[in-house]
Amino acid sequence: MLINSYRHRLFAASLLIALLGTFSTAQAKRASQGSGSATTVVIDAGHGGYDRGGIPGQRVAEKDMTLDVAQRLKRVLAAGGYRVVMTRDSDVFVSLGGRVAIANSYPNALFVCIHFNSAKRMGAGGIETYFYSRESLPLASAIHYYVAGGAPSSNRGVRRRGYYVLRKTNIPAVLVECGFLTNPTEAAYAQTASYRQKLAEEIAAGVGGRNSVTSALTTTRVATGETIPLQPYIDQTKVAKSERHRSKRSHKKSARKKRSSKPAESKTKAASKDQEG
Repeated sequence: MLINSYRHRLFAASLLIALLGTFSTAQAKRASQGSGSATTVVIDAGHGGYDRGGIPGQRVAEKDMTLDVAQRLKRVLAAGGYRVVMTRDSDVFVSLGGRVAIANSYPNALFVCIHFNSAKRMGAGGIETYFYSRESLPLASAIHYYVAGGAPSSNRGVRRRGYYVLRKTNIPAVLVECGFLTNPTEAAYAQTASYRQKLAEEIAAGVGGRNSVTSALTTTRVATGETIPLQPYIDQTKVAKSERHRSKRSHKKSARKKRSSKPAESKTKAASKDQEG
């Protein structure tokens, strides 16, 4: 009788261990499916230290806004099970090469660069997301899909551009411009903690949804519960190149005519320089 009781308890214990093991395996599988193959996210808060970001005379310092959003994003992603690495976690200056070196030291990671835009024209506004390598497009599409869809600003689209931190990274990398700090309305939004938290949550949703991007374009923000439409993009690398060629031809033509006036600097050429955000 005692032997049978012992056997029953042993069987029950074995069954419980097996069930717990199955449950843990299922949990791990769901977490793996949700976060994809890359579980490390390198977050790059733009500017920092003596580099305020933005344009001369800009009232709101870009470096402060980017750091706050980056820190909030870190907490959201960490709560979702991601390993998070920050290129800076305080008000310090980190060179572009240093940021790239940090990103490239995690070969299976994702790189998300946080910036805010600026312009001399106060009316300029909206959300932009940049990428360079083809493997970065799904991540850019997903992040832009959520940030632009959740922000009360205009959608300026996804753009392919050769920014240094995008060109030199060996992992999927995006740079998201979270609005214009020179636009009074968007600057007012950016200075509220609730909006910066909203930006962080939308970026995190994009990170989590990068594997659900599909080429089927839809007019609604949420296509289905499972898919995210691939965003069309503007290839500014090709546009800038063609504009530079036209500018050179125009300059040569001017020289032949011996004009005395100095040619105005090409806006496209100025925009094509590796200025980060």
